[in-house]
Amino acid sequence: MTVKRNRWLVVSVLVVAIGAFLTISLLPLFAGRSNHSTATAPTTPPSGATDVQAELEARARGYELVLEREPDNQIALQGLVDARIELARAGLTDLTDVVEPLERLSELSPEVLDYQIILGQVKQQLGDLDGAAQAYRTVLTSSPGDPNALQALVFLLIRQNRPQAAIGLLEDTLNSATQTNEVNPGTINVTLVKELLAQVYIEEERMDEALRIYDEVLETANDDTRFRLLASKALVLREMGQAAEAEVLFAQAEELAPAEYKDQIRQMAAGPESLEGLPTEEGVPPEEAGAAEDTATPESENVTEPDATNAPAAE
Repeated sequence: MTVKRNRWLVVSVLVVAIGAFLTISLLPLFAGRSNHSTATAPTTPPSGATDVQAELEARARGYELVLEREPDNQIALQGLVDARIELARAGLTDLTDVVEPLERLSELSPEVLDYQIILGQVKQQLGDLDGAAQAYRTVLTSSPGDPNALQALVFLLIRQNRPQAAIGLLEDTLNSATQTNEVNPGTINVTLVKELLAQVYIEEERMDEALRIYDEVLETANDDTRFRLLASKALVLREMGQAAEAEVLFAQAEELAPAEYKDQIRQMAAGPESLEGLPTEEGVPPEEAGAAEDTATPESENVTEPDATNAPAAE
């Protein structure tokens, strides 16, 4: 395992394995958003067709027919995006087909920031990194502290070998936090932003600066976050060769952690090799990742169809 890979595993484990940030997955996109549905697609494939491709294509075509009559029907747009993503995941089409309906959804409901974040994810997988960055920045313009957009943009910048841009973004967010939170309390979670900044420092091998941040946030951390910060600091200390100090912090983190995180902390404490079994931000370090790789996406059977109650069937 290379030094670079070790370092990236530290960064990504801090984000995902111990829940520092929330991450939106591509599927299911719209569970819980469809209670006011006005459109539905066929739920059974055409006569004589039983294969997955026919079923997915029939579903997508049903939503397309609705959109021919009602171009701005958001439920049909949501369903079409879901169906096309499933087709792409099955290798039956390209994610390019998702961009247009998702952009239209974003235009129709700019207040739904999730649409822009998912659009950024799709563009990133397609290799349109500038387009992805613009989508994330659009969210941050409306909601400067949005953790999903902030995390996504920071990791994108790191992937583009632009760590100084990531640091600048996070420092600007911190500098504006006091004023922003005075106007709209809770808009920017300062602790989370500082943690992400520490992770960028780790990526840049600026371990002393990362430790300084962890010590700073630990001074005011509550019980809900202290275990995560202790585990994060322990990982950094171990990277610096201070194994004994790290072991003490891992023990403290495990004691404080909720039951669902104790096993993960034990794995982290076991050594660098154990980290490879934990989920990471993209599953692999950036030097091994392709521009259009599929990030953590639930299985297709978890997709929630739009509610079709009292809704006219597609022609």
